[in-house]
Amino acid sequence: MLTDMHIAVLGGDARQLEIIRKLTELDAKLYLIGFEQLAQSFTGAVKEKLADVDFSTIDAVILPVPGTSLEGEIETIFSNEKVILTEQILNKTPSYCKIYSGISNSYLDNIANLSKRTLVQLFERDDVAIYNSIPTVEGTIMMAIQNTNITIHQSSIAVLGLGRVGMSVARTFALLGAKVKVGARKSAHLARITEMGLKPFHFNDLKNEVKDLDICINTVPNMILNAGVIANMPTNTLIIDLASKPGGTDFRYAEKRGIKALLAPGLPGIVAPKTAGQILANVLSQLLADDLEKRKENS
Repeated sequence: MLTDMHIAVLGGDARQLEIIRKLTELDAKLYLIGFEQLAQSFTGAVKEKLADVDFSTIDAVILPVPGTSLEGEIETIFSNEKVILTEQILNKTPSYCKIYSGISNSYLDNIANLSKRTLVQLFERDDVAIYNSIPTVEGTIMMAIQNTNITIHQSSIAVLGLGRVGMSVARTFALLGAKVKVGARKSAHLARITEMGLKPFHFNDLKNEVKDLDICINTVPNMILNAGVIANMPTNTLIIDLASKPGGTDFRYAEKRGIKALLAPGLPGIVAPKTAGQILANVLSQLLADDLEKRKENS
């Protein structure tokens, strides 16, 4: 239980509703900032303006999956209010207050460091990333079906990167009957691709490996599908870029060549917000319970 914990939930999308539901069930006291247009109510949660919250009582701050913009602004789809997280706000919180976000950027890292508050990036955790790969794969299948005129079965697909998402994507498309090859850089990843029964190739050979593709699925958050690589693709190739913004594709050149290239970060929150929210809620509730327990032991 999270009884006596005071938590500020700042903005977000439908995933945050599952987090709010779970934390209120565990008896936490929640302050919802950027939710004034939300018709739904939760026992134990109150809607507040940012300026009206007493942050000196806040034990944890929960941000949306994207965290903040580079100017500190927080996405608020349930509000027209501009919500900006600042170092001054964090300085008002107790020293043990932690900030929970899906991902981070230079702005969020900086204000967390300046205020000496711990920033927890949930998407860096293996459990969250692996669970999230399930709705990501389903969303990728949906996009592949919607944007091609061929079946996935027997199509030629390259998956770039064998991280937690890349592995799930490659395995699932292969099970659907696609001819899947996977690009990687590390020798251990190339060995794992072979063990999975798929065709491995090194990123050094990427230009040659894209010559016969129907679909190219990128999970690498660096500019890997540059103009030189895209120039070697058939014009009917579909690129689905799952990497975090701005992705790893030269979208301008892809458009110039007439290749459809789709940037699709955050698929879990789009195709399955309830499931994606429950994944985050379960992990968050355990982390918050652990924090509360440690503070009780040290008091």
